[in-house]
Amino acid sequence: MPPAKKRPRAYDPSRTRTAVLAQFGHLSQAVRTLTAEQLARPSGLGEWTVRELAVHVTAALARVSHELELPEPAGREPRLGLLEWASTTAPRGPGIAQDARSLAAGHPDLGALYDETADRFARLVPGAPADRLLTTRAGTMRLGDFLVTRTVELVVHTDDLNRAGGLDIPYDRQALAACVRLLADTLADRVPGGSVEVRIPPFAVVQCVGGPKHTRGTPPNVVETDPLTWIRLATGRTTWERALEAAEVRASGERADLSEPLPLLG
Repeated sequence: MPPAKKRPRAYDPSRTRTAVLAQFGHLSQAVRTLTAEQLARPSGLGEWTVRELAVHVTAALARVSHELELPEPAGREPRLGLLEWASTTAPRGPGIAQDARSLAAGHPDLGALYDETADRFARLVPGAPADRLLTTRAGTMRLGDFLVTRTVELVVHTDDLNRAGGLDIPYDRQALAACVRLLADTLADRVPGGSVEVRIPPFAVVQCVGGPKHTRGTPPNVVETDPLTWIRLATGRTTWERALEAAEVRASGERADLSEPLPLLG
């Protein structure tokens, strides 16, 4: 019998909404400091420049606002669960890239675009119930769940911009925690089991991978890493082998190998 999958953890919609706005605020302040030379640099994400990446970040909030301005889709149940979201990202890549280029061409003033995006989000989202359905690119989702995925978008691209633009954008603690936990829970859902314990202090501990289940004492198979390394592993910004070689991951036990299920996005 295959290992039973756990139900997704609960997230407080109000705290998630606040975290999304806080992280977007950090990004908004940072992009205004970018010089023309920095904006023209490669982003490290395909052919995107830093400017196109900075513009794309606004879509994380704009999509929520846009859908709340439309009638709620028919039906009572979402078609896409929170832990299924990560597997839908890769097929949408070409469309997302084209949208980013079009948005960048139409908005020469990054500061104005960020202000407009934040104001619209702050006006529409607080009054909407968490179980309100939205039509996302990936499928119908509850607003509360979709907001959690926004923390992944914002935190991951904060890291991208920090590295590509030479920035030091801070991370909102709640946004970082939600991002780490969703990706950790996605791993546990993707390869269910109890033989490997994955620790990402101080935000998440999950058990995964089929095999002998750990019940007490020190687990025989342990993987431990820091939040940013975990996010880079889960999103394909780095590889399992590279992180091990750089001592960014500590893995003990014969089953403590996550090279096969990683990355999770895609």
